[in-house]
This record gives sequence, C-alpha cells and structure tokens, in this order.
Amino acid sequence: MKTILTKELKLNLKNFLIWSLVVGGMGFVCILLYQSMETEMADMADAFSNMGAFSDAFGMSTLSIASLKGFFATEVGTVHGLGSAMFASILAIGILSKEEEQHSAEFLLSLPVSRKKVITAKGLCVLIMLVAFTAICTLLYCLAFLIMGEGIEASLFIAYMLRVLLMNIEIAGICFSVSAFSGKNRMGTGIGIALMFYVFDLMGRVVPDLKDYLFIGPFSFANASEIMSEIEPKDSSFIVGIILTVLGVATAYWIYDKRDISS
Repeated sequence: MKTILTKELKLNLKNFLIWSLVVGGMGFVCILLYQSMETEMADMADAFSNMGAFSDAFGMSTLSIASLKGFFATEVGTVHGLGSAMFASILAIGILSKEEEQHSAEFLLSLPVSRKKVITAKGLCVLIMLVAFTAICTLLYCLAFLIMGEGIEASLFIAYMLRVLLMNIEIAGICFSVSAFSGKNRMGTGIGIALMFYVFDLMGRVVPDLKDYLFIGPFSFANASEIMSEIEPKDSSFIVGIILTVLGVATAYWIYDKRDISS
C-alpha cells in the first residue's frame, strides 16, 4: 500500500504544484493589490454595498471592501474557494478511474494487495495533497500579509483556511465515489460538481426561498464573508458535510471492490 501511495503522490505532483502555485499565487497577488487600490476601494465601498442581490451574494453587504478583511473575503475568498474546490474535484474524480482508462488496472490489481488497500492508498493521496495544497496557499497568503505589513485576525484567517479544507474534503469524497463508478476520467463532471455547489451557494444567498437550504452545499460553512463577519454556520451544514463525505468514501469502497474492472 505504501508503494501505491508513493507512486500516486509522484504521479499527481505536477498537477498539485501547478494548482497550488496558481491558486495561491492569484490570492497572493490579490492581497498585494489591496494596498495600491485602498483609496479607490474606499470610494467604491458604499456603491458596492448597495447593489442588492450582487452585494448579498459576495458578502459586500456585510463587509466593506475598503477594509483588508472585506477585500480578502470578497476577492481572495472567491479565488481560493472556487479554485481549491475545482482542484479537489479534478484530483479525486480521476484517481480511481484512470487505472482502467490507462489500461494499468490489470497490473495494479494483480499485485498482492487487496482492492480495499488500493482505494485506501489513493484516498490518502487525495487527502495529503489537499492538506499540502492548503498549507502552500496559507504560506503564500501569510507572506503577502508580511510584505504588506498588515493582516487580518489570525483566528478568522485560520478558521477560513480550515473550513475550506473541510469543504474540499467533502467535494473530494463525493467525486471519489464517482471515480469508482466510471472507467474513464470524468474531469468535466468533477469541475461541474464543484461549480454546481458554488452556484447553488451564490443563488441561495440571493433567492429568499433557497436560503433555508444552503446547509446542503459545502460552501455554506466555508463562506469567506460570513467567517470574516464572525457569523457562525448552522450545525446542520457540518452534519450534512460529514454524512456526504462518509457516504462518498463508503460508496467508492463498495463499488470499486465489487465491479468488474476491465484492463
């Protein structure tokens, strides 16, 4: 199992570095841009906070984009939240199905290792990379704050990064089960799942009838504007997240262990 895990980490290293540096780098640049745009942001803050549904969707009705905290929530929160969700979905949705698509399943499954251990090794690879992705982005954002000479409350920043990590684990768990069903890499489906959850969260903050159902989506407890405003999410959002993650992983084990995998 250790050999499979090491191999998966090496195979996914390039994509991991690209996504980490691109998403983290975009957030890094956004933070540094705040200082040069601070005056302009102060002039636009009132206008952005009174744009109705648009302001509600991006949290500008509760936080001022003229403040670093508000700017981080609206700009970096969008980049990091959506970018990390897409990385998690792409990574997880191809981790199992690629063996069949690349015709390497026959060799892999002929090894003296059970299918359950194969799934465990690949699942651990996804988890390790999501944690490492979060760590790299966190370091880049902290470096940007250090260069600027100012930052936001450490407790809020850490809470945001950890909640997004939990969100990514949930999305990865769902996509992991899809990967067990398919014999092809459904990258488009993975991106679609991440975007669907993101759009659902945006719509839920705009459409009154949907607000009561926001807890269903993983973005409900990882919304940057709510975290920076110290608004606590519903406990039900975490409970649903745990249930969906466990169901996704359990389904992956059950399906991959039972299905006939062609080589």
